[in-house]
Amino acid sequence: MTALIAVPLLLPVFAATASLLFRRRRRAIGAAISIAATALLLCTNVALVMQAMRGEVIAYSLGDWPAPYGIVLVLDRLAALMLILTAVLALAVIVHAVLTGLDRKGWHFHPLFHFQLLGVNGAFLTGDLFNLFVFFEVLLIASYGLLLHGQGARRLTAGVQYVIVNLVGSTIFLIALGMLYGVTGTLNMADVLVRAGDLPVGDQGLFRAAGLLLLTVFALKAALLPLHLWLPRAYAGAAPTVAALFAIMTKVGAYAIVRTGPLVIGAQAGAYMLPAALGTMLLGFAGLLAARHLRPMAAYALIGSTATLLAAIALFEPRALAAGLYYLPHTTLSAALLFLLADLVVRWRCVEGDAIVPTPEYPGQRWLGVLFLTAGVALAGLPPLSGFIGKLLILEASLASVWAPFIWTLILGTSLVAVVAFARAGSTLFWKRDLTPATAGTGVRPNFRESAPAVFLIVCLVALTLAAGPVTSYMEATSEQVFDVGAYVKAVLVPLEDG
Repeated sequence: MTALIAVPLLLPVFAATASLLFRRRRRAIGAAISIAATALLLCTNVALVMQAMRGEVIAYSLGDWPAPYGIVLVLDRLAALMLILTAVLALAVIVHAVLTGLDRKGWHFHPLFHFQLLGVNGAFLTGDLFNLFVFFEVLLIASYGLLLHGQGARRLTAGVQYVIVNLVGSTIFLIALGMLYGVTGTLNMADVLVRAGDLPVGDQGLFRAAGLLLLTVFALKAALLPLHLWLPRAYAGAAPTVAALFAIMTKVGAYAIVRTGPLVIGAQAGAYMLPAALGTMLLGFAGLLAARHLRPMAAYALIGSTATLLAAIALFEPRALAAGLYYLPHTTLSAALLFLLADLVVRWRCVEGDAIVPTPEYPGQRWLGVLFLTAGVALAGLPPLSGFIGKLLILEASLASVWAPFIWTLILGTSLVAVVAFARAGSTLFWKRDLTPATAGTGVRPNFRESAPAVFLIVCLVALTLAAGPVTSYMEATSEQVFDVGAYVKAVLVPLEDG
């Protein structure tokens, strides 16, 4: 069963290759392969979650080369959580792309989609910082192509800015890795922790500086203030379906902070992160209120909700991390849901563009209104959906912190702002009427099957709410495991000791 850990890396490679063979002829077969591979990935990740629930940290050495010399994949509760979340999101996105025909606007959508999954899954499984950099580059290269999918001047401009920002981030990442390797002689995360305790006094400052550079890179990936400026333009410029998949990319940054925090960065990073997270939360929900188009609105909603997650992580305390981990799948799925709904609104209504303006009535408008209301309730953190539970857990966990008054004020205040923003946008889009006759041919006749992926995400959010008890228990156990660095080091380095 240990070799099953490699499947989330191998399956996307095979799926990308197979779908590429059918890109010009029999494209339906290529799409079917892509959907089937994503569904199989979800089943595999369910099995990995069940394996991780035993409470053991499982290391798999590729080629039987022991850590820290060989490439090692590490599965624990946190990695399994991120894998299954990625697979759930990916299944909704790929089905939506096929149903709406987005995958037919370019030859290479399916291969890029699966290479994106390869990079994301690899980042969650790797136990080595250099391989984390490699998988970051894989997912970024795939995301460059996906961002430009469908073409257009707006996407090209956003894509160039996105590439430049991430190239700068990659450069800083390499500098941090060079500094770490220079002082420790290793980049295996478990081995870095072991060797950090024996560093001479003169190297400890350099080690801490390298950790802060890593934190800067991961904060850039998570769109943390002041490194957030790339996200609204990039996500609003991409196809909404692609932006829905990109909702997991900010969580890759959050995951990297959680993973490397106890091992490399250190809890002192919270002193830098928490003020930035609170500022990002305020900025994100302010942008949500100010947005006049659906895609920027969804982008700012993602920034604000991710900042709420990062505020919990920045406390670097097991109880707060458990609360943040419960909120993590909620913010990812609800933000992706809003992007998918933005795509449906743009496709179905009889007005060009995604401006939040009244329109003539069109078929399917009421149904989209119900789905938009659900997405608004989810992202605002209102009961009865899981966002309310997640925010409540974060508020409760923050009571012992000196930052508690600021955390409470901003979480409650931004929730109110989100309610106002979604109420105003929803009433404009679905209640108000433009009595001007619709222009013939400007709308696509609704196919209600296109809303199935959005409904699937809502079902997942409802399931997360109904199973709040077991899920919370899993997150608490996950948080304890993250801070139990001794068990992680033993699992990864024990093959070396046995040799």
